[in-house]
Amino acid sequence: MSCGGGGKHDPLEESRMDSGIDSYRSMYKSEEPRDVSSDFSGPRGKCVSVDERVDSAYDSSSITVESLEDIVRSCTLDPEGPQEEENPLTAITEDGDTILHLAIIHEDETFAQQLMDLFPKEVLDIQNNLYQSPLHLAVYLDQTEVVRSLVEHGACLQLQDRDGNTALHVACQHGQTQCVSHMTRDMSPNKLAPVLETHNWRGLACLHLAVLYEHHEVLKLLRKKGAELNIQDGTSGKTPLHMAVELHDVALVKMLLSWGANVDALMFNSCTPLHLAVGRQDAAIANLLCQSGADKMLRNMEDETPLDLADGNDDILALFPFDDIQISGRSVVRVSY
Repeated sequence: MSCGGGGKHDPLEESRMDSGIDSYRSMYKSEEPRDVSSDFSGPRGKCVSVDERVDSAYDSSSITVESLEDIVRSCTLDPEGPQEEENPLTAITEDGDTILHLAIIHEDETFAQQLMDLFPKEVLDIQNNLYQSPLHLAVYLDQTEVVRSLVEHGACLQLQDRDGNTALHVACQHGQTQCVSHMTRDMSPNKLAPVLETHNWRGLACLHLAVLYEHHEVLKLLRKKGAELNIQDGTSGKTPLHMAVELHDVALVKMLLSWGANVDALMFNSCTPLHLAVGRQDAAIANLLCQSGADKMLRNMEDETPLDLADGNDDILALFPFDDIQISGRSVVRVSY
């Protein structure tokens, strides 16, 4: 399992632990900032029973997406509602949306704010059939003031959608700095830590997504809130520094190192960031890692040091001021010039 970038193409490489940054990119390359309307277009039909949902006051109704404007015009914002009629305020659509979900989808921020003032916290955290809370939708649609208000009203940051993403994951992936700021501003590091440590179903934490999409300002916000710089992804064990190296992002590598990221962090296959830099023939980043004290002698699970991956690159070989005396291809003595 070489960390190098050369050699014959291995069709299984993409499934390996050290398959590289492109494996993450391929997961997300089709995920442009979410067009939430596509998830909610068309008639909704009648609502379904919500006996298993958070608030038992929510029940069946004939509310549809198309009827929202009429509801907004006629609604008295009385949660008890007229007893002789179905109350749209306490209804959930067949897709699991409350009227707050619909107000956010239709970008009626004034009505959404009124609903937040009215409803208890538990209602703010109801998730639809895609496991999206109102906070998820507000972030997807970059409704920063709705995000701020939901957080102030106590909306839960730890809820995960069908992809395992919290609302903070979504904001970090799409570089929504203001949304990230609203969701983290009044949170103490201890309360925020469980959110920052949450991995989505692809094994990625918020910091990983911010690195993968090179959102430097988001990274700075997360760092200020105590995000763990050496957090490993759940599939290959890469830290944010490994990912920054694979992206060939010198500025990001410098930033992470200046914050104290572990220059010798190990993946599950024992590759260090220096293994990845040398394997990808990135002399500039390899030099930067060496200047930051990277151990040039660490071996990965393939028993390779970074030098073994240099593949004749003179710029990289110059970083290793040693002659190797080898027996059967294994270094036994290293003599300094």
